[in-house]
Amino acid sequence: MSERSGSGREELLAQLEFYWDHNLWPRLRGLTDEEYFWEPVPGCWSVRRREDGTWSMDWEWPAPEPAPMTTIAWRLAHMGIQTLGIRASAMFGDGSLTVDKVRWPKTASEALRALATHYEHWRRGVLAHQPADERSFTTLILHVNRELIHYGAEVVLMRDLYRTGRRVGATSSS
Repeated sequence: MSERSGSGREELLAQLEFYWDHNLWPRLRGLTDEEYFWEPVPGCWSVRRREDGTWSMDWEWPAPEPAPMTTIAWRLAHMGIQTLGIRASAMFGDGSLTVDKVRWPKTASEALRALATHYEHWRRGVLAHQPADERSFTTLILHVNRELIHYGAEVVLMRDLYRTGRRVGATSSS
């Protein structure tokens, strides 16, 4: 790997680390289970206990148009498990974390632990990995950054809406 491609990867990782350290992780402190499962509108996708007692994430492929609104629980599971965890396990680990073997987070604290654990696994893996195709790997890093920034921004916005007692679609009477 050339010095240039290595520094480019480090810059991409620095972008994610800055976002994580300054914009996302501090805003997740104190997340409650009530916020985690809050459904601001009917029909939200979430992480739910199923009739058989297992927990899973609502999902359809292809997603309906328009896709349903998602809860903080869904967004954190998507970020932590799908975007970071499964990908890091497949690329930098033993591949044992798969959609079929996921233990979906049942509480806000479980979701935050999973997100932090999988973020760190991804971060360390990106630094150490020597890909056969640096350009494809760079494209993947950019995709993961976009996913985390996108969904992370939605999570913190939903926390603001929850905190202020506003509901999506509500209008002011003033």
